[in-house]
Amino acid sequence: MSPDVELRVGRRKVNVKRADKKLFPQDSVTKADLAEHYRRVAPRMLPELRGRPLMLERMPDGIDGDRFYQKEISDYFPDWIHRSTVPKEGGEVTHVVCDDTATLVYLASQACITPHRWLSRADRPRRPDRLVFDLDPPAEDFEPVRRAAHRLYDLLVELDLPSGLMTTGSRGLHVVVPLNRRDDVDDVLAFARAAAETLAARHAEELTTEPRKEARKGRLYLDVARNGYAQTVVAPFAVRARPGAPVAVPLGWDELDDSELTARRWAVTDLGDRLDRDPLEGLARRGRGVTAASRRLRALA
Repeated sequence: MSPDVELRVGRRKVNVKRADKKLFPQDSVTKADLAEHYRRVAPRMLPELRGRPLMLERMPDGIDGDRFYQKEISDYFPDWIHRSTVPKEGGEVTHVVCDDTATLVYLASQACITPHRWLSRADRPRRPDRLVFDLDPPAEDFEPVRRAAHRLYDLLVELDLPSGLMTTGSRGLHVVVPLNRRDDVDDVLAFARAAAETLAARHAEELTTEPRKEARKGRLYLDVARNGYAQTVVAPFAVRARPGAPVAVPLGWDELDDSELTARRWAVTDLGDRLDRDPLEGLARRGRGVTAASRRLRALA
């Protein structure tokens, strides 16, 4: 039986059961390593998590085993973990809300490899403060992602919208637009779709908004579906359930043309100096609404 490890995290003690369980067998990354990663990145990660409902991607037997996605908080989770009950179709669901480092470490102890966050906060679940464009390439080649990000940045500048950038730790990039929480989620989703369709029409040979893979014909997919109500996106500095234990990492726009950049450049075992810089600093304070941006977008047609 694998040993348990008790970690002191602030005022809490968190028990990591089966701490030497290898969650990433090829990379010898254990549950204890995952917990230590989340304890280390918490100062940078928590501002992007606080107050938000989470969906937990859990893999108790590691990335070679089964996974499940958990929305409803388990009854056995400790009382000190914050919760939020939000409406869903036909009822309601009570999510974990991660407001402190101890909660992050506890989730890792439960083999939650990746916490996925809402784009709105629990107090106003239909008023998102983030909009995300997911740049999903047709293959492993990263150059189409780079070109699409540049083109999306230019469109957002035309629409007077600030934006940030993040590797996903999977295949592509996320372009993040801060919002001021004045618009309903349905209006935000409609704007995101219209913006993506405008960009795809400008570069029809390379970009598409077609959700069916067989209809994309080798083009990069501009995915905006995660802007819908109760949808989630990967959080900054979250670990992805892929070989290498890659990590989603915020970038500066000036880093986009780095020849070494890929979606999985950074990992649990190699974050380099990414915790020493904050490319998204101040972005949240620059939130806009989509009403004026929608008018600008229509004027471009």
